[in-house]
Amino acid sequence: MTTDDLESVESFRARARTWLKENMPPAPDGYRWQGDDASWPRARELQKILYAGGFAGICFPKEYGGLGLTPAHQRAFTEESLGYEMPLALNVPTFSICAATILDMGTEEQKRAHIPAVIKGEEVLCQFLSEPNGGSDLAGLTTRAERDGDTWILNGSKIWSTFAFAADYALCLARTDWDVPKHRGLTMFLMPVHAEGVTIQRIKQTNGSDEFCQEFFENVVLPADAVVGEVNDGWTVASRQLFHERTAVGGGSPYTSGARPRSGGEVHDLLDLAERTGQLDDLRVREDIGEAKAMRLVEEQMIARVSQAIKTGAMPGHAGSLLRLFHAETVWMQTDAALRIAGAVGVTGEPGRDQDPTDVGEDFIYRQASGLGGGSTEMARNIISERLLGMPREQAADRDIPFRQVKTGR
Repeated sequence: MTTDDLESVESFRARARTWLKENMPPAPDGYRWQGDDASWPRARELQKILYAGGFAGICFPKEYGGLGLTPAHQRAFTEESLGYEMPLALNVPTFSICAATILDMGTEEQKRAHIPAVIKGEEVLCQFLSEPNGGSDLAGLTTRAERDGDTWILNGSKIWSTFAFAADYALCLARTDWDVPKHRGLTMFLMPVHAEGVTIQRIKQTNGSDEFCQEFFENVVLPADAVVGEVNDGWTVASRQLFHERTAVGGGSPYTSGARPRSGGEVHDLLDLAERTGQLDDLRVREDIGEAKAMRLVEEQMIARVSQAIKTGAMPGHAGSLLRLFHAETVWMQTDAALRIAGAVGVTGEPGRDQDPTDVGEDFIYRQASGLGGGSTEMARNIISERLLGMPREQAADRDIPFRQVKTGR
């Protein structure tokens, strides 16, 4: 299908505007999706409404239940949907990372089984990647999958798995060959999250959220068709998955609908905060707000430019790290500005108010998460320097050494 065969973006926008007004509930004042247990049935319900109305999976191919439209159509719908309650819980990682990876790397059977289910609101997906002793060295993971006839037996542990408690399936990277260098002995599996032998524990963070989980695998049996990509070529799948993750965190994914969650809030939150604290005429405060506005504008333009360049091949997929890095720095700048403006109010709240709608103190406590999710900012800088700018690679003591021989701590 060519762009000439598609509905125009403006026609699609007009239809979306009318349909949203007639079918989707308005977003509550100060609405910020929190990811608690009660949010998940609601997110699935909202996604089913979008699907029934013909506005789900906008950029996913028609053969897998989507609309087969362009990122421009998706942006138009997102802009029109900002005032409405949307299934934001499903944006990351279900749509923008996991479903996108299955679309790129999965078998035809995996695509037809899971992508339509996600678009219909029937399945939630998550990632089983990081490990307790792995830090940022994903390829150094030790969760193992051993072949047993026509099945695989999985043992090990994963951590920092966003929303695993609410998910149905996970993309899980495990080691299947210990006698080759670490990147070459990995295999990606698409596994049921609540399979026999899987134990999930939730992790409470500094802001009170418990969206992250740790999983323990004890003799989890997976069928042969659970493999995504090729056996021992899981790093290829993981690399594509990480590309989608960095793009999603940076705000460039074409697979999400509704407002993109922003730690630190929106620029208009800073204006509201300054007005309520009587500082709107303060030159320092106005400079902070102006800087935040400028950074957001630059970020949106960068997302559009880099995303288009990756799509056309003018830039490699590694350029997604530019978006990921700039997003973190934008969040840090705005979160710090909000706390400077709020002062004590950001910690104690305002007299006579149950809650500060900008959640300034909570955002500040949680600000470093923006520099970790989707790979740390340090990792993003390495990728930019080595993969985009061609600088020399860092020394790695375990490069080209069979993983079984790599020295590890206790």
